[in-house]
Amino acid sequence: MDTRRLILAIALSFLVLLGYNLLFVKKAPETQLPVGQPTPIEPGPVKQAQEEKPAPISAPAGVQKNDPKSLILNQITSRGIEQIKVSTSLYEATWSNKGGVLTSWKLRKHKDDKKGDLDLVAKASKENGVFPFSLLDESAQAAKNGITGISSNVYNSPFYKVTNSGLDLKDGEKAELKFQYSDGKEVEVEKIFSFYGGKYEFDVAVTVRRNGQSVEPRVLWGPGIGSTSEAEMKQRFGGGGGASVLASGKVYRLNENAKNYKPEASAFNFVNWAAYDDNYFAALLVPTGESGTAAFLKLEGTPVSFYLLSVSNPGKAFVGPKEYDKLSEFGHSAKKIVRFGFFGFFSEVLFYAIKFIYKSVPNWGFAIIILTLIIKVLFFPLTISQTKSQAKMMELQPKLKSIKAKYKKAKTDIAQRRAMQEETMKLYKEHGVNPAGGCLPLLIQIPFFFGLFSMLRVVIEFRQSPWILWIGDLSAHDPFYVTPILVGITQFISQKMTPTAGDSTQQRMMLMMPVIMTFLFLQLQSGLVLYMLTQNVLQIVQQYIMNRTMLSKKSVSHGQRRKN
Repeated sequence: MDTRRLILAIALSFLVLLGYNLLFVKKAPETQLPVGQPTPIEPGPVKQAQEEKPAPISAPAGVQKNDPKSLILNQITSRGIEQIKVSTSLYEATWSNKGGVLTSWKLRKHKDDKKGDLDLVAKASKENGVFPFSLLDESAQAAKNGITGISSNVYNSPFYKVTNSGLDLKDGEKAELKFQYSDGKEVEVEKIFSFYGGKYEFDVAVTVRRNGQSVEPRVLWGPGIGSTSEAEMKQRFGGGGGASVLASGKVYRLNENAKNYKPEASAFNFVNWAAYDDNYFAALLVPTGESGTAAFLKLEGTPVSFYLLSVSNPGKAFVGPKEYDKLSEFGHSAKKIVRFGFFGFFSEVLFYAIKFIYKSVPNWGFAIIILTLIIKVLFFPLTISQTKSQAKMMELQPKLKSIKAKYKKAKTDIAQRRAMQEETMKLYKEHGVNPAGGCLPLLIQIPFFFGLFSMLRVVIEFRQSPWILWIGDLSAHDPFYVTPILVGITQFISQKMTPTAGDSTQQRMMLMMPVIMTFLFLQLQSGLVLYMLTQNVLQIVQQYIMNRTMLSKKSVSHGQRRKN
């Protein structure tokens, strides 16, 4: 196997991965929009499992069997609007008694681009009049296939009676906030939220009755999550939002900016949890019981697409940063929401490794450098094997060219092709060369490379974390493009120092890679660019040592031959 071709294939695969994210994984810009109506989202590409396929939900369960706790025909309401604040060491949340909804959830430890507390309730909520923890009207759902107006329905327009004027929780404390409403005739709603000091999670209990009979509540989050500005989105790579759903043991993701969604691909049964999330933050809802249903809905009548996540009867919620440890502590397999990708196992191992390094070197930039150095040292024996194999292949190039010249008709003549292959393998055997020897060490390193790439791209610890000098945010691109240019320069030097066994065409293509990679790295997170720059510098040092060693061995070998 030609190592140069393999490297080229890997590099091209990497370019495709970067190009896809740059072109398609972007969040729609915010615009002042009129209030819209939700409609089914357009057809889209979410593949369902064949054996455990989450089927499309029908209208949510409406009237169930008679509830022993029948409706108390006493009107329960409030005369005016009230704002209730829930304050903890991690966030300050504001709830409104109009509909018993969440109007603000500001994180104390995470800032927006204006250095204020980051609010996970999007500005689009006020613009559209729809807020998180609103309820869908199940009677209208039956008439309109699960979709109807939100802000003006019988659950979200009334003023609820609230039990507390506010909560201020210290770490370890617990308290609840209760909203109650009854029109005294038909509708009764109760929402109870139990909060824990020092945690992003809280308990949810929603009860809905119509004419004395229980109705399964459908709770909404949205539209969107957070209010990332267009300027901030340009600074970051792969920050688009959407829905993530754990159903039948598999995580399905629906991009809020994707096109051509199919309605059946936006609704799921057998749901363990569903979340509205972006690269770094999530609002995750866990249905009561073993599983529930969820759907991703789209607001219509607006020039920019906004979406709502609908979840049946949630019992728990997590609203905050996608910190791996806190998600693991929350349980319910919530850590799967972190978008590590196909090589998730390697990403997780590398994440714990870099966290361990950070304890001794409390700077994420230097932690990236140290982790890259450790990986390079661990793979050094494989690199030696790869370099030796490349050197041997270089020595055999004249003989391989002679064999190819001998069998000029090998491309069209099967007999000549077979004879050429046999003679080539005989040459390899005589000189102790394994043609795949330069490829196998590289293949072993691929999962670690892509695992590290994914980890650096999605881990929230790098968000707004400075390194040195002008690099003030490892999750944003280099504002002066110094490090991407250095990546291209060091990659060019490394390639010139590496022994080549390919033909002139392949060599010219490889020399184009530094230029292409430089342009792609211009918009990548500084943390990723720092990793690649460190990798290239270490490769130059390593290649220099290997070249000197091989040159020394050749000199000794030639000296011995002359003596003989």
